[in-house]
Amino acid sequence: MKEQAQWRQEGGCSCGQIRYAITAPPMFVHCCHCHWCQRETGSAFALNAMIESSHVEVITGTPEVIMTPSESGKGQIIHRCPTCRMAVWSHYAGAGEAVAFVRVGTLDNPECAPPDIHIYTDSKQPWVIIPPGASQHPGYYKPREEWPESSQKRFMALKNREK
Repeated sequence: MKEQAQWRQEGGCSCGQIRYAITAPPMFVHCCHCHWCQRETGSAFALNAMIESSHVEVITGTPEVIMTPSESGKGQIIHRCPTCRMAVWSHYAGAGEAVAFVRVGTLDNPECAPPDIHIYTDSKQPWVIIPPGASQHPGYYKPREEWPESSQKRFMALKNREK
């Protein structure tokens, strides 16, 4: 990945009312195959780039913030376009509002954020083929065992700010 200071990717919703930029590379990118993500996205998986919320910059529009249920029971805060209702990023209870889970498909260049890990593969659709050698787990995983050290440091810096 490019140096954090030089990195910028833009994205937005399908109608164009919401435009945003992420101003640092993602800490980690999840490809989640759980049934909840399948239902929520209407697809076989959700692809979310985890990034500090401070690196999500709204360029135009004002996302609508909606609280939705989640499988954990703790809920999920989703930022959606108020017109086309597309979800552009969300916050999960485990990471809090300090971390945004940006929907990779809403980026103008989604190829900039390929999955680092495939999770909940025990419920993936049988026709989804995970590339050989890709990191995958039947459920969740231990970030300390999967995340690069630089991402762990970024995440710990967020946790330390919350204290």
